[in-house]
Amino acid sequence: MVGRDVVYARHGGTVEAGSTPTLEVDNVTMGTVVQNMSFSAYPGQVLVLAGLVGAGRTETAMVAVGAMKRRRIGGGEIRLEGKPVRFGNPRQAIRAGIVYITEDRKNLGIFADQSIYDNIAIGHMGVSHPVPLTMSKRRKRSIAEKLVERFQVRTLNPDKAKLVELSGGNQQKVLLAKGLTKLPKVVIFDEPTRGVDVGAIEDIHAAIREYAEQGVAVIVISSYLPEVLSLADRVLVARGGRVVAEFSAEEANEENIMFAAVH
Repeated sequence: MVGRDVVYARHGGTVEAGSTPTLEVDNVTMGTVVQNMSFSAYPGQVLVLAGLVGAGRTETAMVAVGAMKRRRIGGGEIRLEGKPVRFGNPRQAIRAGIVYITEDRKNLGIFADQSIYDNIAIGHMGVSHPVPLTMSKRRKRSIAEKLVERFQVRTLNPDKAKLVELSGGNQQKVLLAKGLTKLPKVVIFDEPTRGVDVGAIEDIHAAIREYAEQGVAVIVISSYLPEVLSLADRVLVARGGRVVAEFSAEEANEENIMFAAVH
């Protein structure tokens, strides 16, 4: 279909013994969806949260970045580099170094009627402090060109082509570029290849690994088992709002992940 073989290669871990976690989620609870969710994400590691839809993974990520609110009392604790944090909104989380890339690209992630450059510029302006009211065309191009190249966005006119005109894979790449105009401490990719053409999956996986290689703590929420096995240094399986199993990259396979997800 894409003119080449598409291979989901297993990825080896990069975390050395004794590393301290960048992000710690400790007994986080929110309503009936998230029940005592706990895990740690380490610098330079890809942590994959596997499980079925409704397992509380997305909700936990949104709690971590302030898009949803956990209980004030008995809601658990979230620590960034060892310090407790509670963000009022995702902008505060981004400025502190935690970025969440939504699974809902069309409704929450992109401006479909704007150009690639405009989308990336808006993402950059949103995390700047203070927020600039305008951005020159030269500045916009300078920021966007690097990210278009980094994420391998394929289009002839990135400054004019509207996102609605692009393939799902290229739209997803722009979503990643828009959210990652600055290097974070933690980045959470929620279903990063859902609705993406086969040819774009390898590019997105390569970008995810690149962030881990730069020392970022990378968390991937995925229900697609080939992706889980391809990306993970560690796999955590969530069920009923909590983590019920953990596997190293060597231990993980489709059978034990699915068994943990449903039993």
